[in-house]
Amino acid sequence: MPLCAVLDSTVLVSAFLTPRGAADAVLQYAINDRFLCCLAEAILEEISLRLASPRLQQRYTYGMEDVDMFRRLLRASFVVFADLPPLTGIVRDPNDDMILACAVAAGASHIVTRDDDLLTLRVYEGITIVTPETFLGMLRSVEYE
Repeated sequence: MPLCAVLDSTVLVSAFLTPRGAADAVLQYAINDRFLCCLAEAILEEISLRLASPRLQQRYTYGMEDVDMFRRLLRASFVVFADLPPLTGIVRDPNDDMILACAVAAGASHIVTRDDDLLTLRVYEGITIVTPETFLGMLRSVEYE
């Protein structure tokens, strides 16, 4: 079964802010079709909200036009779900339930996140939850098999 993963907003924001970091490397693998990446409209909205921070924009020197371009790239490159199955109360933060719901809707094998609440689950309904560094190691090991 091919790898299918949901990248949560923490990973995508990190990829945007830190080119050539682990999160960006995972994103590049997805863009290059090394695995199927699925997102939800709500993930794209959360990215925009986080990256709209004036403090972040000043620290990393980017504007909302850069954020819009990033969102367009994500939307054009990946499967984006609008309707998610209702999942609530699985983890403390309702935004994390949305990540789980997206993974369930996509039939994903993995969720890639830096969120501690999700990472403590380790597995949800057969979906493995890992950090970008762990997922990157998996992708690289498949390359050399």
